[in-house]
Amino acid sequence: MTRHSSPGRRHFIEAGLALALASAIPGAHAQGGASSARVLRIGYQKGPFSILKGRGTLDKRLAALGTRVEWTEFPSGPPQLEALNVGSIDFGDVGEAPPIFAQAAGAPFVYYGQTAKRPVSEAVVVPDDSPVTSFSELKGKRIALVKGSNTHFLLVRLLAAAKIDYRDVTPVWLSPSDARAAFERKAVDAWAIWDPFLAVAQKTANARIIADGSGVVANRAFYFTSHNYVQKNDDVLRVVLGEIGALDKWVEANRSEAAGEFAQLWGVPREIVEVALARLQYGVEPISRETLADQQRIADAFYELKLLPKRIEVAHAAPPSLA
Repeated sequence: MTRHSSPGRRHFIEAGLALALASAIPGAHAQGGASSARVLRIGYQKGPFSILKGRGTLDKRLAALGTRVEWTEFPSGPPQLEALNVGSIDFGDVGEAPPIFAQAAGAPFVYYGQTAKRPVSEAVVVPDDSPVTSFSELKGKRIALVKGSNTHFLLVRLLAAAKIDYRDVTPVWLSPSDARAAFERKAVDAWAIWDPFLAVAQKTANARIIADGSGVVANRAFYFTSHNYVQKNDDVLRVVLGEIGALDKWVEANRSEAAGEFAQLWGVPREIVEVALARLQYGVEPISRETLADQQRIADAFYELKLLPKRIEVAHAAPPSLA
């Protein structure tokens, strides 16, 4: 099985370690005044946080609580959780699978919020001129994806549905940007990816969807924090989740305007953003017991495939409200 550690991935790990060491130095996080007594370090992907950061609305809300926000963009969920594990971020957004691997690795991870199910916002694509017309034809092929990402679980479920053994395909572990390059030069046969990268690939890389998450995965996004941070700063986190929920409702009701805002922030054509927003399901809410049960099923599936070193109890990462 091919493994790939991208420069970007190593960069985030090294940066996280450096910040973790800095946090141990007295005064390293001292702020300039009483209005900045607390800090919330947010890790985020291209999505709702991009708009919140661009607008500055969350920063203003939290300033009233004496909290300063620091923002760090990541290409996917797993590096965010690595950063949480070494203490360099406090909050972030992630797909279904990364939390499972993070918990198995001993990260002090806590689920804090969830989105609606978004099964069609991730998919497996092939080049438009590929002879592959169905997912079952990928047996024996090379598939690019982010290890431990939501698309990792999508691949597992699609293989099971097609009655293909997990060992009968070759995952190629690549970041979204590296996977895009490999896809375009046809170094891989297929690519499992999520929006907005999926929409970009469809519009600019001649990618053709052969399977999405419909009927096989929920593909929720999660908002996470650490045990230590939530114990001391639950008031801050409630404001964050409220702002995310309000923005989600605004995007749903104002998709055209939102597409223009996302396009400017991401530096991609508006029509590409419109594709991603059109298939997005909306809704942000606190974590439910039903969702934790769904996550436990994912964890059990990964363990059975020997992708996890040990069984985990997802409930151990439940937020205080469900403890």
